[in-house]
Amino acid sequence: MNRKAKAVWQGTGKDGTGHLTTDSGVLSATPYSFKTRFENEKGTNPEELIAAAHAGCFTMALAFQLQGAGFTPTELATEAVVSLDPEGAGFKISKSALTLSAKVPGIDKAKFEELARLAEKNCPVSKVLNAEITMNFALG
Repeated sequence: MNRKAKAVWQGTGKDGTGHLTTDSGVLSATPYSFKTRFENEKGTNPEELIAAAHAGCFTMALAFQLQGAGFTPTELATEAVVSLDPEGAGFKISKSALTLSAKVPGIDKAKFEELARLAEKNCPVSKVLNAEITMNFALG
C-alpha cells in the first residue's frame, strides 16, 4: 500500500509560501509557510500533520488491540503533541507526547495499560518516528 501527498513551494524559506495536497483530497492546496510553522498564521505545518498522523495511528492500533482482547471501546480520544526543537543549525522533531482518554467497559487498568503500551510501540507511525514517545492515559 502506498499513500501520496505533494508539496509545492514558491520563494525563500522565510518569505515563501507553499501548499500541500493529498491524493484523497483531504488536503487540497492547504497553505503552509514559515508563519504557519513557527508563528500562528492559519494553515498547517509538518509537525501538526505528524501529530495528527500519530494520534490517528495510535488510536486505531489501540482499537485493534482491544478488539483482539475481547473489548469494545465506547470512545478513545488521543491528543498528540509533537515537539520541534533546535538542533545544531536546524531543527529536530524530538518528542511526540500522546495523551489518551478512554472509555472501555469491563476492562481493568492493568490490562488497558498493557494493550495501550503495545499500541504505542507497534503503530506504524510510532515505528517511523526517530523521537521520544510518551503516553499518558485516563480510563473512565
